[in-house]
Amino acid sequence: MTRSVMPARRRVAGLLKLTILIIVIVAGNLLTRGVIDGLDMDIRPSNEPILHQIIMTSIAAYILLMAIPFVPGVEIGLALMMILGPKIVPLVYGCTLLSLCLTFMVGRLLPEKSITRFLREVHLVRAATFLENFHGLDAEQRLACLTEKSPRRWVPWLIKHRYLTLMLIINLPGNMVLGGGGGLALIAGMSRMFSIHRYILIVAVAISPIPLFLMIFGDKIANWPI
Repeated sequence: MTRSVMPARRRVAGLLKLTILIIVIVAGNLLTRGVIDGLDMDIRPSNEPILHQIIMTSIAAYILLMAIPFVPGVEIGLALMMILGPKIVPLVYGCTLLSLCLTFMVGRLLPEKSITRFLREVHLVRAATFLENFHGLDAEQRLACLTEKSPRRWVPWLIKHRYLTLMLIINLPGNMVLGGGGGLALIAGMSRMFSIHRYILIVAVAISPIPLFLMIFGDKIANWPI
């Protein structure tokens, strides 16, 4: 009887964790939309103090929401840059980098056994079994093992050039199906296959094209006739 009760408890615990995760993702999406709607206001000297508070609140929400997988928090950053112009771009860029690095570190610190246990609790047994093969391995051993278990075509090349792959995926339209920036950062950290310093450098370069473009051409875009 004890054996039958324990699996049932684990299933309930897994479903509860999954439900909480879904609630967080849905709430994050709703909050993202709310923050963007809150930025839709006229910029006048009379409302400058309120606008300053809204911007600071939006920045704090941006750092948090950008870190949550499957939440399009990046839209807040884009909205801030398009509304306020080049002067806000360095701050948004720095917050983006900070958020993705924090999420990466969370992934690095997550216990591997907790991840596989959660996967088993929600009946993703094959995924859990696959991840268990990497427990206790260093980065090079993980790379060799993953390459060996991957199809013998383009996947091993992507794994070998994982930093370049990560850079491309971050800028890939529709990467929200993979978890967005927060999801990709979390997976990169959980994989233990990315060194911290190289990850920071690669992400810093990967997220720079749009900020650089707006820094250079932002004022000209704002003056274009509609």
